[in-house]
Amino acid sequence: MTESPGGPSPAPDFVWAPLVPELLVANLAASLVFWRDLCGFTIAYRRDEDAFAYLAREGAQIMLEERGEGRQWVTGPLERPLGRGMNFLIAVSDLRPILDALAAADWPLYMAPEEKWYRAGEGEVGLRQFLVQDPDGYLVRFSADLGRRPLG
Repeated sequence: MTESPGGPSPAPDFVWAPLVPELLVANLAASLVFWRDLCGFTIAYRRDEDAFAYLAREGAQIMLEERGEGRQWVTGPLERPLGRGMNFLIAVSDLRPILDALAAADWPLYMAPEEKWYRAGEGEVGLRQFLVQDPDGYLVRFSADLGRRPLG
């Protein structure tokens, strides 16, 4: 990534994901500790004047914007935990670095790591996964692929 006045900007080969959630957060600095420092995302670019950061990890992308800054679309009251009724599934190659960083920070897990197989069409797909909440209560599910198998 190259530096720009607002911080790093995307590298020339950066590929924009077709779906990128934007999360309103109470404190961008606290959220960056979670998303960047503990969960291994990098800042693709940021706009400090809007308290905004665009993050990426292994093809997954997410935007964070501090509430009350920049231009925002709020459709109702924002009460913690935010994002109720959804979780963000983020596929990663290895859960261990994230789990180790969360443990070192004494960050609680919402659900301990598990292996789970889900029916998908004529077979099953396996995931090793866990859930954790970010500082605003958004539920994040990190998963690593276990492969595919036939039903039954």
